[in-house]
Amino acid sequence: MTNKETIQVFIDRINAHDVEGLGELMSGDHRFIDAHGNEVIDKEKMIAGWRGYFEWFPDYSIEVNEIFEQGDTFAMFGSASGSFKGKSDTSWRLPAAWKAVVKDGRVILWQVFADTKIPLESMSRSNDVADSAAPVQRFVGHEEQSQ
Repeated sequence: MTNKETIQVFIDRINAHDVEGLGELMSGDHRFIDAHGNEVIDKEKMIAGWRGYFEWFPDYSIEVNEIFEQGDTFAMFGSASGSFKGKSDTSWRLPAAWKAVVKDGRVILWQVFADTKIPLESMSRSNDVADSAAPVQRFVGHEEQSQ
């Protein structure tokens, strides 16, 4: 599989919410950087992170309209959409961009660029926010320590 094909399959697995499939495409030292600059380094942590994110946004999807490739690095432009807990009154769609690096057939970096104000506001309109903190804490690698 070419690097570009690897990225296209990674996108397909995001849209299918195929967490195990995403894990198969990540390097062991996979690095995820969210739109706020928070980093998660480690494939297993990121598998848990995707699982939690898909719990929050069960209809999350990305649409990539343009892909630019330079060596192992990709820049992608399009949109992301979803709704908090799948509730239609919390749905959103926004422009987004992603940077990815592929080496030896594995995605070693996935970075998101998007204005997260709309998704965060959709969560604040829901009564389920307090019950749903753990998945996102796992996604950004900030799980609370047991006391």
